[in-house]
Parts: sequence; C-alpha cells; structure tokens
Amino acid sequence: MTKADLNPSEFDTYYQRYIDKLSNKTKLRKGYETGKNAIIDFFESIPDEKSTYRYQHNKWSIKEILQHMIDTERIFIYRCFRIARRDATALSGFDQDIYVNPSDANNKSMEDLLNEFTINRNNSISLLNSLTDENLSFIGNSNGSAMSARAAAFTILGHDIWHMEVIQNKYL
Repeated sequence: MTKADLNPSEFDTYYQRYIDKLSNKTKLRKGYETGKNAIIDFFESIPDEKSTYRYQHNKWSIKEILQHMIDTERIFIYRCFRIARRDATALSGFDQDIYVNPSDANNKSMEDLLNEFTINRNNSISLLNSLTDENLSFIGNSNGSAMSARAAAFTILGHDIWHMEVIQNKYL
C-alpha cells in the first residue's frame, strides 16, 4: 500500500499538508521503518545545548516537539487501530497544546525521549503489520470528519517530516 492509494475523501483537508510531505511511492509499512531510523538519526545529531531551545518565547522546544511527535503518533495509531477494526464510533480530537506542559519533556534526556519514541514506533509497526490492506482502507469518523485507517497512519509519517523540517529551518 502506497500513498498513491489514498483518496482525498479519506481524510479532512487539514491533514493534506502532512500527507503532501510524502512521495506517492511511499509505502506505508516500510515508511514506518525508514522513518524510525531517520528520526533517531535526526534527533541524535542535535547538540544537547539546542535541545531546549525555542526560536520564540511561545514556541515549543526541540524536546517538546519530539514529545509532541510521540504523543501524536500514539493518538493517530489508536485512531488507525479503532477504524481498521471497523469501530464506527466517532473519535474525538485533541488539543495538542495542553499535552506539552504535563509531558515534562524538557526534563527528560534526549536518550530517554528517543527510547520512548522507539518503543512507541515499534508498537505502531507491529500494529500495522497485523492489519490487512482491506482493514486499513476502512473509513471511520475522526474529529468530526471521515478518516480511513490508512490516512491516519500516513498522516503520522508526514507529520514527522513536517516537524523535522520546522526544526531544521527555525531551530538549527
């Protein structure tokens, strides 16, 4: 299954900005493996003194962005799972900003954050490997809009790229 298999009717237009970060040839399951390595390499390359840097007072630090990426993957892979299992219950949205302070990301080491990311990503990979393409094509309701299980999963991959580009362009 590749990004080219997605139909725009499978997700809200808000997520287009993340999905557009992916090539049409991006394979869903392979993207999680290669993305895991890219994220680890990227964050390991950031100097420690930059890890709590904010380019503006009201912006998240690099550690907080990584924690946000982890938290968002947890939420979207949960959406993917519920929808793939044909759960038609409308899934609520979340306010990403309220997750930051209680995460205490700036008091975690980069090593601990990357370990948390790796464990979470491996769980996501395991889930995706357990789902059929037919299951991933099922469309449910997330945050008041149609979303397929595969769209939720592809959104995570694009969301990761989005935030690494923001860090590269505004923090480093």
